Amino acid sequence: MTANLPQSPAKPETPMGTRVRNLSIVIVAIALTVSLFLGMRTQTDTATLTELAENSTPLEVAMSNGKPTLMEFYANWCTTCQGMAKDMGELEQEYAEQVNFVMLNVDNDKWLPEITRYRVDGIPHFVFFGKDGTEIAQTVGEQPRTIMAANLAALVAGEELPHAKTTGQTSKFEAPVSAKKSASEDPRSHGAQVVN
Repeated sequence: MTANLPQSPAKPETPMGTRVRNLSIVIVAIALTVSLFLGMRTQTDTATLTELAENSTPLEVAMSNGKPTLMEFYANWCTTCQGMAKDMGELEQEYAEQVNFVMLNVDNDKWLPEITRYRVDGIPHFVFFGKDGTEIAQTVGEQPRTIMAANLAALVAGEELPHAKTTGQTSKFEAPVSAKKSASEDPRSHGAQVVN
């Protein structure tokens, strides 16, 4: 009991139509490949952060070589840090002979004492040090290149930083610090067991 429906005759594709279709597929594939390639090449900020860190002055050297220092707490996942990487690289090239640039990755537990000491709770976090290694000022968050350049120029000249304690956009960061145990929770603390 099936009804016989009229079959529409399939139109054979002409050779010219096949060529046009194949050509358009090739053009679209090339366009997608080029856009994907260019898109991947423009995402170099993380590599720039890595390069800045690799080229930075070791902390111990920076605190003892008699040059002023800019210490940056950063992380590769920090979008604000990535956004500032180009400007920081340019400033580092401009002031390389006069200022130590130190990069401390907050994801490295090695820097936990410094993270705690400078109360890093958002990144990027910048700490400026004088020639003798004493802390002068801190800025937190995204800073325009002009503000960082003005602070670096003042740091080199030994003047007061014009934009000290400024706060810009940050990436939230919480130091992996655990609470200390009280003496009564320590099994080696025998004083808690003595009863008078």
